[in-house]
Amino acid sequence: MTVPVLLIEEAIRWRRHLHAQPELGYQEHKTARLVAEKLHAFGLQVHTGLAGTGVIGTLTNGPGPVIGLRADMDALPITELGNPPHKSQQPGIMHACGHDGHTAILLATARLLAETRHFSGTIHFVFQPAEENLGGARKMVADGLFSRFPMDDIYALHNWPGLPLGHIAVNNGVMMASLDSFDITLTGKSCHAAMPESGADPIVSAASLIMALQTIPSRRLSPLASSVVSVTQINGGEAINVIPDTVTLRGTVRCLQTEVRNNVRGLIEEFVTTLPRPFGVHGNITWFPGYPATQNHPPQANEIYAVAQHFAGAEKVHWQVKPSMASEDFACMLEACPGAYFWLGADGETPSRPLHNAYYDFNDRLIEPGIGLWRQLVETRLPLTSSD
Repeated sequence: MTVPVLLIEEAIRWRRHLHAQPELGYQEHKTARLVAEKLHAFGLQVHTGLAGTGVIGTLTNGPGPVIGLRADMDALPITELGNPPHKSQQPGIMHACGHDGHTAILLATARLLAETRHFSGTIHFVFQPAEENLGGARKMVADGLFSRFPMDDIYALHNWPGLPLGHIAVNNGVMMASLDSFDITLTGKSCHAAMPESGADPIVSAASLIMALQTIPSRRLSPLASSVVSVTQINGGEAINVIPDTVTLRGTVRCLQTEVRNNVRGLIEEFVTTLPRPFGVHGNITWFPGYPATQNHPPQANEIYAVAQHFAGAEKVHWQVKPSMASEDFACMLEACPGAYFWLGADGETPSRPLHNAYYDFNDRLIEPGIGLWRQLVETRLPLTSSD
C-alpha cells in the first residue's frame, strides 16, 4: 500500500513550515488556521475552537463505525540549537517533540483518504492543542469532544527516538506514566546568616526534604512498583548574608499504576508535613494534578498490533514493551473513550536526538510510514462491504 510521492513531498513541506513557525500551547493560532484551511480544501467538514485552538476535521463515506485519529500541534519553550534550513523563527520556542511531524502526517492522511475513500464509516481527525503540560486533551474532552463528535474509538501515534525507523511499539495496557506536579512552600524565620540560631532555616530543611523524597521510590515502595519523584526547581533567598523566610520547591511525580500514584502522593504529603518540624519550619504542598497513566484498551491495542504486523511485518512490531516514565495527555482521551496509543520508531542510520532536546528535529522519513499506517488502520477498522 504505497503513499503517493507528491503527497509525501507536500507533507514534508508542511512539516518544515510548522517547524519554522512553532507556537506554544493554547497559542497555536497560525497552526490551527493552516490545519483548518487544508482540511477545508480537502473537502472535510471542519470545526474550530474546541479547547481554544483545537481543530476537528470530519470525513464520512457511507455507514459504518466512527473513529478518531489525533495529532498534537504545540511546541516547547526551548531555544533551538540545531541549524536545519527550517530552523525555528520564534525565539525561545521550537518543535522539540515532533508535533510538527504528527500534524503533517495526519493532514496528509486526511487528504489521501478524502481522495481514495476506500472505507465505510466516519473519521474525526483531531488536532489537539497544548499537549505539553497544559492538558489540552482534558480541555477538549471537557469542551465536548466525545459528546459533540461521538466515536467508537480513538488512536494516536508518537514518533519515538530509540526505536528503529518505521518500527511500531504498542502495549495491551500502560504505555506512559501518570503526571502530577507540586509546589512545596517551606516557611521558617528569616535571620542573619551569621546567627542562624536566631531564626529557622528553610534552606537546610529543603535540602533534607529533597533527599528524603528520593527514598520514597527506593525504600517506601516495592521494587516492583514504578515511580519517579523529581524536584526540578528550588527558589529562595535574596542576599548571601540572610537566611530567608521561605523556600519553594517544585517538581513532578510519575507513576505507572493508579494505586502507586495515590500512595506516593500520600507519602510526599507526610514528608512535607512532618520532616521540616524539627527545623522549626512549616511545610505546605499544593498539587497540580496532571494526567493519569496512558492506558491502552485491549481491543484497540490488539487492533493496532494486527494492523502494524500487516503493514510493517511482524519483525518490525514490538508488543508489550517497557512503558515510558514520560507522560502523555492523550491519557485523558483514553479515560473518556476506548482507544490506543503507540510509538513509531524515529531512528534512521543516525540515531535521533532525544525528545525535548534542543538539537532534535523530526525525521521526515517517518512521514511515509505514518501516513501508510493510518491509512491501513482506517481501511481495516472501517472496511468496505461487498455492496459498497
